[in-house]
This record gives sequence, structure tokens and C-alpha cells, in this order.
Amino acid sequence: MDYLHLPESIIEHAKPGGQVLAESKQHRSSSDINPPQTAIDNTCSITKDFSCIYSKDLLPALSGEDTTKSFFQELVNILLSYVCKSFRRSSKVLDFHHPHQLREGLEGFSLELPDQPENLEQLLVDCRDTLKYGVKTGHPRFFNQLSSGLDVIGLAGEWLTSTANTNMFTYEVSPVFILMEEILLKKMQEIVGWSEEEGDGVFCPGGTMSNLYSVLLARYHFFPEVKTKGMTALPRLILFTSAHSHYSVKKSAAVLGIGSDNVVVVKCNDRGKMIPAELESSIITAKDQGCVPFYVNATAGTTVYGAFDPLNAIADICESHGLWLHVDAAWGGGLLMSNLHRVKLQGIERAWSVTWNPHKMMGAPLQCSAILVKKRGLLKDCNQMCAEYLFQTDKHYDTSYDTGDKTIQCGRHVDVFKLWLMWKAKGSEGFESQVNKCLENAEHLFDKLKQRPDFELVFKSKPEHSNVCFWYIPPGLRNMSPGPERNRRLHEVAPKIKAKMMEQGMAMIGYQPLGDKVNFFRCVFSNPATQTEDVDYLLEEIASLGHDICIRD
Repeated sequence: MDYLHLPESIIEHAKPGGQVLAESKQHRSSSDINPPQTAIDNTCSITKDFSCIYSKDLLPALSGEDTTKSFFQELVNILLSYVCKSFRRSSKVLDFHHPHQLREGLEGFSLELPDQPENLEQLLVDCRDTLKYGVKTGHPRFFNQLSSGLDVIGLAGEWLTSTANTNMFTYEVSPVFILMEEILLKKMQEIVGWSEEEGDGVFCPGGTMSNLYSVLLARYHFFPEVKTKGMTALPRLILFTSAHSHYSVKKSAAVLGIGSDNVVVVKCNDRGKMIPAELESSIITAKDQGCVPFYVNATAGTTVYGAFDPLNAIADICESHGLWLHVDAAWGGGLLMSNLHRVKLQGIERAWSVTWNPHKMMGAPLQCSAILVKKRGLLKDCNQMCAEYLFQTDKHYDTSYDTGDKTIQCGRHVDVFKLWLMWKAKGSEGFESQVNKCLENAEHLFDKLKQRPDFELVFKSKPEHSNVCFWYIPPGLRNMSPGPERNRRLHEVAPKIKAKMMEQGMAMIGYQPLGDKVNFFRCVFSNPATQTEDVDYLLEEIASLGHDICIRD
């Protein structure tokens, strides 16, 4: 049955696991599993019935070109349908099912791996179901993560990248992508504010890895002997980060053998910014204890509050004590594209290294993260191992473009083309407009929340970034006096509303506690498709789901 061309409502009842297809599978013989090529040519090529075609019949099989084209055309139809639905407000953000439901199989969708090959019809249905039961992160009402949206040009770039299927370690296997990475890194370094003589970097698998690179490079810069002798040759090292910084800084210290106990967490003010005086005091205390401070992580756009640490004041302290300054701008780096908002990162040019994730505010498809390093050559000195089967010095081209020895990876995915293509499509001005719109949405939400008695802002000041943090206050809590009992009850509100929201599936937003603050919602904007009507819808949805919520005594 060629149900790939039927309406979706019919497909739901016709896919594998339904009676007709289940019966046909039960009676399939070994010759059905591997039908002769002549049978495929005589029947399936005419009807495009993929139920008797298998992966072995696609390229590089002889006469597999037409079949491969037909298969890809069907797959593209599935992908285009999903892309269009992702932008449709009447469609769900997610069709939620619990893990045990997905593991057990839904409507014929099975995650189990077979011993015998399944036909292409089944694979196409599996592709559709994989998208159906996932989350539409490009939906205008997906507010759950810092990375959201579905950029069509970026998506096209990702498709091309997978088609090329090459590796970013040598120029000989990745000539165009290597040059694109160099051009993108230079552009980003220029935007940060470094001179043409400065700057190096690589694209990494996420901001956590970029931050790990920064600690790795800082340690090597001050103690190059660590590369051969290890941590036993070094004194007790101390690094500093704010209480609101990303957990990857502690993770980096653990991974690199420095130890998470040697990460000093510096106090922040009520708005989530590192307090410079506390940093200075912590550095002096560490020195008095016989430890060796070497690295400070400042955050430009904290994960929860969207706060920006005072970079110039922190840079002054780092210069005074001779410490490496890293700026984690994974979330806030996109604001550098905006003439209106880049002032919030004033002083970033003084950093020794910067993390910047274009897959967040710039909307590039995951993953797309860069570690930018001011000192040229340090990446290579720190990581080079001179593997002769890859990095021969007598190649017939300029081997400085064999960038693989700069990284801690060998194989490295091509993350640059989608961003390069997006930049060509939008220009710097397009990214600026996109960033400005996201922050306008945040300001709209902030203004709406101030006017409503059923919501309460976590802090009263205007958001610096696109993060807006708030509580929904159910009717039963609105007249309660502040105190432990109210906090206990309020702590249960956001998780209960989130659970109901996910079951309904029309919007999605995150929540968390922080310090002494009980669970609150964090709405973030990085999706260009989101409009003010979506912001208004979110508030009404939360109020509707939370109005009659039951909080236990």
C-alpha cells in the first residue's frame, strides 16, 4: 500500500503496526526480504511502492540512481512538511509521550533494531514518526532553550554539510570548509575588537567544549610543562568564576585534572553580575593560602538571568594579578552584532579568549560554537601531536591550513558552512535586526508582566538580554504573606504548569530555582519567528493552566 501519498489522518491508521501492514510483515518470506532486482525494476520503479525496495537497491547499486532520487524526493517531502508545520501556530510544539511509551512502541513506531533489513517504506515512516514525536524547536512558541528557531538557509547549509561528509582536519580533504572557517573566525575576532595581527580559534562541538579549551590554553600558557609532565609538576592552581556562570567551568576543571574544588565561586549582586571587589578578595585569599590563581571566567549573558559581568573592571583585576581572562559569551555574543546592544559587552576586547555560540542568538542550527583565542599559535603549541599519517610536512600545499593539530579532537564535524551561508544570506545587518527583535520581544514580555497582578517578576529591572524571569501566582497564593509556607507552595507551581503545558503541547517554557528563589519561569527569545502575539499567548496559556492548580497543604 503506497500510503506515503495519502492524507496524514489516513496514514496514522495505515502505517506499520496497523492490521494490514502488520499482517503483510508476518507473512513475508526470505525472498520478500531480499527480492530480485528484476522484480524491483518491473514493479516498484513504476508505482514508487517502497515496500519492496531496500537500502541495497540505492546508490552505489547499479541502476540505483533513479530509485535513490525517488527515495530522496519522498524524504524531502517529509522534511518540508515538518518545516512548514514548525512555523504554523495551529500545530503543536510537541506531541508528548513518556519514555516507557516510546520504548514500548507507538502506533507501529518501534525503536528496536532488527536483524533483517526493513524496506524503505518502513524507513520513511520511521523518519516521519521520529519528527512527529520530537519537539519542534523552530516553533514560534518554543521558549524552552537558549537555542531555538529554524533558519531555512542554515538548514540548507546543514544538509549540504552532511552531503559533503568530510572532516575538518586537513586542507586536502576539506579545502573550501577550512578556508570558510578561517574567514568566519577572522570576522568574529574583528567584531570582538581584536587587531588583524591577533587572533586564532576553532569551531567546537558546543560552548562547554569551547570553555574547556579556554582553561586548557590558560594552563598551558602559564605552565607549558603540563603537556608532557602532567599536573604533578604544577602547583595547586585556582580558577575563578561567578555564582551565576555556566556549570561547564567546573566541569572543565574536573576533566583537566585541576579539580572542581579548586574553582572559586565569586559572589554576584542581586542582578546576577559578578562583584569585582569579591573577585579581588578571592584572588588575594587564594594567594595567601599558597595557591596559584591563573584564570578568571567572566560571563556575557548568564544562562538564567541573562546578566553581563562588568568586563572592564574584571579585566583590570586580571591585568593587575597577571591572570588569563576568558569571556563566556556563548549566549551574549550575538549582541555584538547589534550596534544598540553591543555596549553590554564593553571590555570584551581585553579578553584572552572568548566563547561565542552562533547557534544561540544568531540562530544557526545546532551545533555551532567557536573558541576565539587572542594569542596566535597557542592552540597549535598546546595541542599539536604531529601525527605523521595526517600532518605530513612535505605536502605540495601550504600545510598551515591543516588545522586539525590545533584541536583536541581528530575527527571534527563541519560546523562552519551553515553559518557562512546564513551570513551571506542576511549580511551583518540581518543578524543585527534579528538580535534587536529578540530583545524587543523580551521587553514586551517584561512590560506585560509588570501590568498583571497574577504574575510577579523575579527582579524589577528591565532585562539586559532576552531572558525574562517570573512567577505565576495562583489565586490561592495572592493574599498570602511572604514567608516559608508561601515559598513552599509557590515552588510547586511552575513544575505543575509545565507538566500540563507539555501534555497539551501548544507551547513550551523552562523553569528552575536559583539560590534562595523557588522555582520560577525563564522565558528566552532567540527565535526570529516569534512575534508579540506569541508572547501574549504564552502568558494567557500559563494563566489558564495555573488558575485552578492544586497545591497540597
